[in-house]
Amino acid sequence: MTTTTDVVPFREAVRTWFLISLQTFGGPAGQIAVMQRHLVDERRWIGQRRFLHALNYCMLLPGPEAQQLAIYVGWLLNGVRGGLVAGSLFVLPGMVALLLLSIIYAAYGGSTVVTALFAGLAPAVVAVVAQAVWRVGRRSLTSPALIGLAVAAFLALAVFGIPFPLVIAFAAGAGWLLHRIGRLDERAAGGTPDGPAPLISDDALHHDRPSARRTVTILAAGLAAWFLPIALFAVTTGAGSVFTRQGLFFSGTAVVTFGGAYAVLAFVAQRAVEHYGWLSAGDMVRGLALAESTPGPLIMVVQFVAFLGAYHQPGSLDPWVAGVLASLLTTWVTFVPCFLFILLGAPYVERLRGNRALSAALTGITAAVVGVIASLGLFFAVHTLFGEVRPGPWALELPVPGSVRWTSLAIGVVAGVLIFKAKWPVLRVLGVCAALGLAANFF
Repeated sequence: MTTTTDVVPFREAVRTWFLISLQTFGGPAGQIAVMQRHLVDERRWIGQRRFLHALNYCMLLPGPEAQQLAIYVGWLLNGVRGGLVAGSLFVLPGMVALLLLSIIYAAYGGSTVVTALFAGLAPAVVAVVAQAVWRVGRRSLTSPALIGLAVAAFLALAVFGIPFPLVIAFAAGAGWLLHRIGRLDERAAGGTPDGPAPLISDDALHHDRPSARRTVTILAAGLAAWFLPIALFAVTTGAGSVFTRQGLFFSGTAVVTFGGAYAVLAFVAQRAVEHYGWLSAGDMVRGLALAESTPGPLIMVVQFVAFLGAYHQPGSLDPWVAGVLASLLTTWVTFVPCFLFILLGAPYVERLRGNRALSAALTGITAAVVGVIASLGLFFAVHTLFGEVRPGPWALELPVPGSVRWTSLAIGVVAGVLIFKAKWPVLRVLGVCAALGLAANFF
């Protein structure tokens, strides 16, 4: 049976999603917290267990889990159109803001003032990523076994360079095994829920019966929307153009990188900086600082990466036109798959609610994500706090001890104190650190 009526009035849902989109600062942890507050705690449109079930499925998927969670909950409340509206509004404000900031950075990034600002912002980013590790870890690592999974994921990525899909597959298997041998408690494996009772019962939420016809229809529409723009750029600009390469790269990123925004960025930073040469490691850190200062998914930083890559390699186009086109194309191929994954898989996932084995596998993945985020933090810390980095054994990058950037280290310490001790919001911390960067440069 398919439910077609809206669970909540559609106009009210649109207003709520737009309000949420303007408050989604601070990365996926903050974005999920905003949705938790608006949808679970205040409006009580969805229960805590249902919210966490959707979140765990989104954590399993490649790409930005916060936006995927918005699509999923939007689908539960208002069907397909609810999912489309929730996911689109979630990224629209950040896309517009970061495009404008990318243009400003390309125009004035080499100036003394802008350089000084980013000299203060970059160390703050290290502290922000550390906060993400703490937030996600505190919620996810509820047993020594899960802590061990997080540490193993960190070592696999940061030290041995094991591919993301293998790490995630191992984490899922480990979570299932821990459940089988009784090492996950009831709550960690998807048992006892917390939070207020919802005003809308689980049975009233939207659901679709999985069918071959529905699957083929959504798959065909999703794949066409995903790849037709890339094909158009390939025909008009050539298969070897920066647009085609970026479209294919970020399409590939959308399906092979797991664990949310921070996990995706670890892979993007490596390939975009070291393989394609679209931007420098310093540019990547500054781009993340810009993305942290705008609403929406943190993975929106790929728009900044694409803009700079096309701006520096515009081909026959004007650099500014190339940058804008590349950023729009990259945003499209990054987020369209999220709609496809959710609208295609949600009906099947809904039928698996209460399956403890699946919940345990998802719990293992969530634990591994903590290690993934920590590996990204190490990457940014090494490239921000040290002037020289040399290759180490396996996949390690080792800082040269005598190349410490003492000013960056001091600003990073200040950022850490403000975030962890004073509990300041991310935007205020970024503002203070930018001011410290200016002061250090001119005084």
